Amino acid sequence: MKILIADDEPLARTRLTALLAECEGAQVVGSVGDGEAALSACIALKPEVLLADIAMPGMDGLTLARRLQSLSNPPQLVFCTAYDAHALSAYELRVADYLLKPVRVERLREALARAQALRARAQSVPRETLSARVRGATLRIPLEDVFYLTADEKYVAVHRDGGTVLIEDSLKSIETAFPQRFVRVHRNCLINAARLLGLQRDAQGEMRALIAGTNDTPEVSRRNLPAVRKWLREM
Repeated sequence: MKILIADDEPLARTRLTALLAECEGAQVVGSVGDGEAALSACIALKPEVLLADIAMPGMDGLTLARRLQSLSNPPQLVFCTAYDAHALSAYELRVADYLLKPVRVERLREALARAQALRARAQSVPRETLSARVRGATLRIPLEDVFYLTADEKYVAVHRDGGTVLIEDSLKSIETAFPQRFVRVHRNCLINAARLLGLQRDAQGEMRALIAGTNDTPEVSRRNLPAVRKWLREM
């Protein structure tokens, strides 16, 4: 079982790593110190379980949990925190378990077993994909691999991990089919909601979108900017 650890305290990450060494089948694939790094690592490393603190700088654990729901194949989330005040909010977000620090190895094993069972159930649901024709063959593109989509005359360009391909669907049809998966930043551009990290103004004064996994920064139009900002605040 591939596991990612997210905690802003290095000692807490070290302790969890040591405890996981006592859990059969557990493999730590990464260890990060904040929510944004955790989101990027989930996209890049595709862990099966994420052990995360709630009180982290920048994107906290609860916000991270909401952002993970935008992934088509998210890891099961287990909170490891010093406080029980957020337990109700955590379970409303359907986390696999909620562990209080100091974490005991027995509870950690229980949490991992629960996460594994929940993940097996989730994987029985077909993955959401886009379809492209490449050299006469159909290519299925998992939504989680998509960075963003741009309209290109009568086609849509899918900018993804592995290169860019063209599909015949329109941006509007994709937006309608997957309303929770994409954020419209321009009349010619949709961004994978799970990968949208924030906004940054360029040297020319244009607003640009920051996307996990790529250095591309698509333009955010003035018309769509208020909705994008609202989405970022709510998430």
